[in-house]
Amino acid sequence: MIFFELFYTFFLIGLFTFGGGYAMIPMIQEQVVGKGWITSDALTDFIAISEVTPGPFAINISTFVGSHTGGAFGAVCATIGVILPSLIIIIIVAILMNKFMKNRFVQGALNGVKPIVLALILSTALVLFIKIIFFGGHSISGEFTFDRRSFVLLLVLIGFTFIFKKINKKRLNPILILGLSALMGIILFTI
Repeated sequence: MIFFELFYTFFLIGLFTFGGGYAMIPMIQEQVVGKGWITSDALTDFIAISEVTPGPFAINISTFVGSHTGGAFGAVCATIGVILPSLIIIIIVAILMNKFMKNRFVQGALNGVKPIVLALILSTALVLFIKIIFFGGHSISGEFTFDRRSFVLLLVLIGFTFIFKKINKKRLNPILILGLSALMGIILFTI
């Protein structure tokens, strides 16, 4: 039964979320943490791991949650569930592409969804920032503790990327930022 629930839950998440993996986080939190499959702290860890793991964020996080909840077969069910809506929609859109994209109602709907996607991504970033910096990565309802090391790491990375962009007139490669932040995390959190 858990396998069908994983498939169905992630199918709905994949079907009703626009804007990529980060826009899925509030819905994943509501569905997965709300059902008691994982804790809020575990979700934060899965978000971090999904970010640094190669591949699309949505697939990574659904695989991790599915694996945690239902083992290897749970990972397969959750992953297929999150992929299937996009696959179906892409096939339909590919068949109807020319008429579909020129339709003024479709353009209006896409333009209407853009601000919501931005708001979901920003709210997720804000919640994660508050959770990591002020609550040590634990649930916000927990004890307030200011994490100086995480805050220093954030400031150093922002400063480094800003200086790099000013000097080289181009953006820093995201893979380099992830590698640098992992290295700094190892240094800051193991000393």
